[in-house]
Amino acid sequence: MLFVAAPFIAWLVAGSMKFVVNYIRFGKAARKRIGNGGFPSNHTTIMTTTVFFIGFHEGFYSPIFALGVAITFIVIIDATGLRRHVGLHAANLNKYVLKNVAELQVLRESMGHTKFEILGGVILGFVLGYLLYYMNVVLL
Repeated sequence: MLFVAAPFIAWLVAGSMKFVVNYIRFGKAARKRIGNGGFPSNHTTIMTTTVFFIGFHEGFYSPIFALGVAITFIVIIDATGLRRHVGLHAANLNKYVLKNVAELQVLRESMGHTKFEILGGVILGFVLGYLLYYMNVVLL
């Protein structure tokens, strides 16, 4: 049962932590920063929690762990590459819109992640994966 709950638990912990970090950094403006981007990376935390939980349970040499690692790399590459560049494009478009066309909606600029935000997601995922494995061993 904990395997099915692992992604949800990771999402809940990472999302809560991200809100607290943003609240400390930006105050009441943190509500506008809910979503993609920020510390820690939700996507990375969700993947690494699940993958490390599988690794601790099935072994780090199992095929399913290797598959999880491969998918995690794709998620990380997407977060630091494509989504980060989407945010940079949004920033440039917002500069243009604010100067020339005031009635258009401002685009969200925080879309991707820095390497530090990804690292935070990996570390949090490792800790959560281990805690879930420990709970699974103790409960069974």
